[in-house]
Amino acid sequence: MIEMRIVGVRVEMPSQQPILVLTEKDGERSLPIVIGSVEATAIAMHLQGMRPARPLTHDLLRDVIAALGRKLEQVRVVDFREGTFYGELAFDDGTSLSARPSDAIALAVRVDCPVFVTEELMDSAGIVLEEPDDSADGADGNGLGPDGEPVDPDREVQAFREFLDSVSPDDFGPDRS
Repeated sequence: MIEMRIVGVRVEMPSQQPILVLTEKDGERSLPIVIGSVEATAIAMHLQGMRPARPLTHDLLRDVIAALGRKLEQVRVVDFREGTFYGELAFDDGTSLSARPSDAIALAVRVDCPVFVTEELMDSAGIVLEEPDDSADGADGNGLGPDGEPVDPDREVQAFREFLDSVSPDDFGPDRS
């Protein structure tokens, strides 16, 4: 399993389709996952520090898990079949449950647990985002550029936006939209 970092949610133009972007924590590949707008909003709101006055569905699930004395240890994206990604919730007692990756990650950001993707899935669906300018400082997988200085996350996001503007869901393979 490969540990991932949640880059964020982007909107693919012109279809306005939300795409969740995960990037290897210690690598250069990314995994774009087309998700629904409700889940995209739930993930983006939490990543941006927005907390609703009343719990949303993923907040409620977090609270139910805690009330039952369990802890979500990790979220896993484990498969891609017939145009659909499959995920799992892995709990501290060894229990795992099938879940949509978007729901699982919306929960993961709320409980601060790691997200993993299988090696096989990254080999088949992972993509490498190239820097628009080879002379620019690029992340080397540890958040540092070639000069050892931190990479600007806004620049990384901008490079990804430029990439999204140049592709369509069909570029990620058959039936992935």
